[in-house]
Amino acid sequence: MMLAIGLPSVEAFLTRTNDSPTSSSSLLLLLQGIERRPNAIQPLSSSPSPEESSTTVRGDAAGNPQFPQQPADVGLVDRPSPPPPELLDVVEPTKQIWNVASPVTVQGRSLKTWAFPDRDIDKVHLVMKTDGRPLLANVDLWQGPRNTPQRISVYTEDGDVRPFSALIATTGIGSNVVRVVNAATLEFPLKACIVPSTAGGPLPAMQLPAPTVIQGGSLRTWSFEAPTKSVMVLIKTDGRPMNARIELLQGPNTIKQVMELYTEDGVERPFFAVMETPGTGNVVRVVNTAPMEFPLTASVEPFETEVPGVELPQSGILGGSIPKVQW
Repeated sequence: MMLAIGLPSVEAFLTRTNDSPTSSSSLLLLLQGIERRPNAIQPLSSSPSPEESSTTVRGDAAGNPQFPQQPADVGLVDRPSPPPPELLDVVEPTKQIWNVASPVTVQGRSLKTWAFPDRDIDKVHLVMKTDGRPLLANVDLWQGPRNTPQRISVYTEDGDVRPFSALIATTGIGSNVVRVVNAATLEFPLKACIVPSTAGGPLPAMQLPAPTVIQGGSLRTWSFEAPTKSVMVLIKTDGRPMNARIELLQGPNTIKQVMELYTEDGVERPFFAVMETPGTGNVVRVVNTAPMEFPLTASVEPFETEVPGVELPQSGILGGSIPKVQW
């Protein structure tokens, strides 16, 4: 079995954060035994350099490069247009984050922190992945002493196929510190990258079409077909605390990715993430784990689609059905 060497099961992960909306003890169960070091906050520039990547382009007999030909019935332009400015803070870091910033390897049962003292940084983009092994991590946002306004627990069956990618709001007074804890054992390291996101507006002003109200203790599901390569999830409240669980299923009760989150203010710090949905039969399920007095609003829409016969993934500009993000 894949988790036989000590990685906690999915059932244990799903049940460890079913406490009250304001309780944080269950989210810290996996952090026991990890020593908090005073000098753990280090700048991102001290991390090792990113891995280099290369792209192979075939050429003809004369040595001229040849690119895949697009079918005539698709109706696309010869050269793709850039994504809209509203999506630059999500599209570009997700695809180029390993070249923009240096990834940091976080070994099992260890942690890494990033400090953002600049008040002009209103949100940061965090991406975590593995080399194909399961990913189990906890993400905390610190703002001041003993103040944790947001917590996220992540489980992914395959951290290479389905990496974690989310925006974290760093608004407010004071310095913001993001802590990433690898809650898995030593055999399951992960790589993390976090970069400030300055494109678009602040995260609280972000809106997606067709929001759905989910009452406390209830859930809602969204199904996606094969052309959808990734989906974006935005969860908010009217200012009350937010406790939710986001699951990605593929097949009958087959959970591929889970995100448990707590936010003390769903307006000031909404949750936005992009989930990879390779293959067919993908279902996104959002569960409001808070009581009935704490409803939330969820929007789940396609983010990246693929046109048949064209190798280039589309982001809504070249014929995809991606809704426009509003700020």
